[in-house]
Amino acid sequence: MPRAYVFDAYGTLFDVHAAIGRHRAAAGPDADRFSEIWRAKQLEYSWTLTLAGQYVEFWTLTERALDHAFARVPSIDRALRQRLLDAYFELDAFPDARATLAALKGAGAATAILSNGSPRMLAGAVEGAKLQGSLDAVLSVDAIRMYKPRPEVYRLVTDRMGIAPADVVFVSSNRWDVMGAAQFGFRAVWVNRAGLPDEYLAPAPLATVSDLAALPQIAV
Repeated sequence: MPRAYVFDAYGTLFDVHAAIGRHRAAAGPDADRFSEIWRAKQLEYSWTLTLAGQYVEFWTLTERALDHAFARVPSIDRALRQRLLDAYFELDAFPDARATLAALKGAGAATAILSNGSPRMLAGAVEGAKLQGSLDAVLSVDAIRMYKPRPEVYRLVTDRMGIAPADVVFVSSNRWDVMGAAQFGFRAVWVNRAGLPDEYLAPAPLATVSDLAALPQIAV
């Protein structure tokens, strides 16, 4: 048993499309496209700012990405803006998240989140999903003011938990995040919920699974 299982938050434990899902009727037929643009721009901004040596809190990037999505998809009523932002603090956890975390802790492993999200965003999501008792640490990139997949971000885990990279199983639904974690030395697992094609040949993930429920059975 590894000493720690560390999870990405958005898309891995929490459904990033749950915000638009709660207002799908009001958003109309372009809801899914709108949500995809919102998420894609949120990530794009984090990467480009880090490459440029700049940092803006993830919540601000979330707001900017939402405004961009409104501009790209004018059929979505801008009156939904505040409701969509409020929903981001209460994102639904995936159905397998709570049980998987509980199983890992029951087996004696430490559990944590490592996320681009700001501390306030993560606190809201964890509390809303009632995961507080299943996590030993919630780590935000805000502590070092740069985003994944910079190696300094993954080092937050080893510094905080006092363990070697090889003692960490890192779990993410984002293949680029899995690549960064594996490059750092974590045993990285890709949760490929959507059945997407692989994009990075090396370093390869330790395993690829379709959901979190498979995680406790992986030979690590």
